[in-house]
Amino acid sequence: MEAYQNKVEHYSELFSKINKRYNSISLLRLLSAFLCLFMLFYYIKTSETLYVGLAFLSFVGFIFLMRVHSRLSFQKQLTTALLQINKNEIAFLKREKLPFENGIEFNDFHHPYAYDLDIFGEHSLFQNLNRTATYIGKKTLANQLLTQLPNEVIFKNQEAVNELKTKIDWRHDFLALATISNDSKASYDSILYWNSFKNNTLPKALVVFSLALPILFFGVLTAYFITSKIILLSYLTYVFIANLMVLGKSFKRIQSEIAKADNVDKIIKQYSLLVEKIEKESFQSKKLIDLQQQLIFKNATASVHLKQLSELFSRMDTISNLVTAIVFNGTFLFNLHVLRALLKWKENYSEELERWVTIIGEFETLNSLANLAYNNPDFVFPEINSEYKIGFSDLEHPLLNPITRVGNDTHFYPESFVILTGSNMSGKSTFLRSLGVNMVLGGIGSVVCASKANIHPLPVLVSMRLSDSLADSESYFFAEIKRLKQIMDALEEKPAFVLLDEILRGTNSDDKRNGTIEVVKKIIAKNAIGAIATHDIEVCLTTNDYPDILTNQCFEVEIKNNELHFDYKLRNGICKNKSATFLMQKMGVI
Repeated sequence: MEAYQNKVEHYSELFSKINKRYNSISLLRLLSAFLCLFMLFYYIKTSETLYVGLAFLSFVGFIFLMRVHSRLSFQKQLTTALLQINKNEIAFLKREKLPFENGIEFNDFHHPYAYDLDIFGEHSLFQNLNRTATYIGKKTLANQLLTQLPNEVIFKNQEAVNELKTKIDWRHDFLALATISNDSKASYDSILYWNSFKNNTLPKALVVFSLALPILFFGVLTAYFITSKIILLSYLTYVFIANLMVLGKSFKRIQSEIAKADNVDKIIKQYSLLVEKIEKESFQSKKLIDLQQQLIFKNATASVHLKQLSELFSRMDTISNLVTAIVFNGTFLFNLHVLRALLKWKENYSEELERWVTIIGEFETLNSLANLAYNNPDFVFPEINSEYKIGFSDLEHPLLNPITRVGNDTHFYPESFVILTGSNMSGKSTFLRSLGVNMVLGGIGSVVCASKANIHPLPVLVSMRLSDSLADSESYFFAEIKRLKQIMDALEEKPAFVLLDEILRGTNSDDKRNGTIEVVKKIIAKNAIGAIATHDIEVCLTTNDYPDILTNQCFEVEIKNNELHFDYKLRNGICKNKSATFLMQKMGVI
């Protein structure tokens, strides 16, 4: 946290300096504009050429100050973003607030674990991890959290995350650039929509007119200046009108090309700056170098190509200004030439554009994982094996308060499946979620909340928290049966890490007990690894039939001084203590 506090002090001072310069330049810019007008007024009044020269110098000064003002405006935005990034991290580490988007739009109730493990939504894993600011960044992070990667990709991600962890200034600069882009799903979709529109040809006649008519216009104009013949002005007018008629013929084509492209030029400009940030950095890990090398195409960097595209979209915006559209297109068919350049750009680079944007999302995702590692130096990268061995030392849930959370050692070998018992509130569900969340993190190349970990990355299948679905006319029990069927079907394809919490709660106790036992038998027959939490002691007796596969573990509760005491420590064996009756008596329920 100290690093963030130092950065807040630094950027606060820097912002103050930039803001003073910004205000000074704003005032000078205004004065230069007034001075220019004042000199022009005196020239009109006195006809002395000295005032024309002074007016010109004032105008040049105004243009120069405009450029300085624009640069300072950008620096001011960037510094403001950097200041807020560090303030957010301080607030996050102090557990004062979660100032990050929660990704609720990516939640999928039918996914094997997204809803059960709180991957998205308020106080979710996504919200705690998320250090993205572009839509593609959020989308990539969300998809990553829902997908288990192959071992070789996990190794590459671990190496990349470990390198980016140390590049805190680079990560913050990258996030600040992404933040001031004000990117959104609408902007991202607009770019993809334009890129997918593949009609890249114009009629040959239109191309010929776009070249011939501007040449004719400037030819006639030149002839007029040479000969001073008035009739040439009439011809010039005809050519001007002809240019506008050609524009009219191609107006719909121009409109269709830039449809839904509001502010796209600014978004693409920011994309180019993000890509340039990647291009200029020196990386050591294989994944980051591979991503960086994908940003070179046709002997030029992606940032150059993206800046060209941004400039073309910016030029095309003149079509919406009536005066400039008439003047520019009446003389040399400006927007038609920009259209041709846009189509040429798309023809050359359309297949690369989406890949370049995707790389931005990849870096934002890796930066988010690197931030988790940086903020939690006690977290570790799990060792990866291919022997179906899974074990954690001091396993904790990464979203719980580090001061109060309790770690547990757990190993799924030689026995591969745990039957977990414990009274209500003893920590069973939290433990299952700790297992699930850390398996998800380990399966994407992130650090995990443990002092040591060794995992075989497997698909995670969970049935912990379902709900009635009024929209689907579906009861809780039927939703649970469907989830169990989904788990069984997935296990038919390959082994998985399965977590079950008090299944079959929607039926009577005999049905529930017998059903649970049969589910456990079928799951272990399909080589699943994992745990099931239950209150049915008879389910625990199943370990007698499968001593090499099943094991009993529990969380206990003690009553001290007429109060329930939970230590949240995992023990071997079956739970012996109960708390429900005591708690109901204490609260006057019974």
